[in-house]
Amino acid sequence: MALIGTTISEAINQLRNNALVAIPTETVYGLAANALKEEAVLKIFEAKQRPFFDPLIIHLPSITSISLYADLNNKKLQQLAQTFWPGPLTLLLPKKNNVPSIVTSGLATIAVRIPNHSVTLSLLNQLDFPLAAPSANPFGYISPTTALHVQKQLGHKINYILDGGSCNVGLESTIVGVEDDIVCIYRLGGLSISDIESVIGKVELKINHSSNPKAPGQLKSHYAPKKPLFIGDLEELVNQYKNKKLAVICFGDEPKIKSGDVVFNLSRSKNLKEAALNLFNYLRIADECDSEIVIASFVEQTGLGLAVNDRLQRASVSTN
Repeated sequence: MALIGTTISEAINQLRNNALVAIPTETVYGLAANALKEEAVLKIFEAKQRPFFDPLIIHLPSITSISLYADLNNKKLQQLAQTFWPGPLTLLLPKKNNVPSIVTSGLATIAVRIPNHSVTLSLLNQLDFPLAAPSANPFGYISPTTALHVQKQLGHKINYILDGGSCNVGLESTIVGVEDDIVCIYRLGGLSISDIESVIGKVELKINHSSNPKAPGQLKSHYAPKKPLFIGDLEELVNQYKNKKLAVICFGDEPKIKSGDVVFNLSRSKNLKEAALNLFNYLRIADECDSEIVIASFVEQTGLGLAVNDRLQRASVSTN
């Protein structure tokens, strides 16, 4: 199993030898490799069993380092970078030729972000290459928010997990790009639409559920537990599956359940930030308990609730 530790120098040694290292960010833990080495990036796809048509995000330590790998020329994207980096924002930018095509799945654009985590920023500042780092989970499964989550699901495939504590956002980054001079959001995430629009004005949503994604995290089925997950009115679902042992994921008001069922409340006070932080952890616990199926309700369709509902929808799509 992978060693869990806090030694940045060990992570650096592993990465320089083209090995995989799990790294902490404020959003979720990432599975990192040298983004400039095809053989290292290939190991990410192999470890996650991720399809090669699903592009990766590269992580950098500063805005000034971006020009080495991508072009940040659009003024509105520059405004977003200056306002929200480091943070849960990923920008889709024209890539430079030194970035291998395997990172971008052959696309002319590359997804770039600067994570807001002191441990990983320290790591990135000591490297002379960017890190390709999708979430550190088997492809399509629930994203990890602690080092232990990574070890449970990928510990047999990697050498080192850099422990930076629990993630304090809990949802992946919001992905933003430009099409025909219009700023577009391609993936909802830890930065809300209202936050983005407060800086640059109205944006267009292009939240595809696609088998041919333009950006990471757009596949129709993703973030899913292994157990069937159904979403709807919880009282109706509890009644519909009354003969099954249930794990219930709710928001605010809790439904009446029978003995043996368990409830995981994303936020009793209906705080969307708290719901986002708890989502992946509760999906994981619900999947690991002895329930037969998982039922859930959507949260309020506003702010971070849009991203929470997007993840719930993608997690349930294969069972509905």
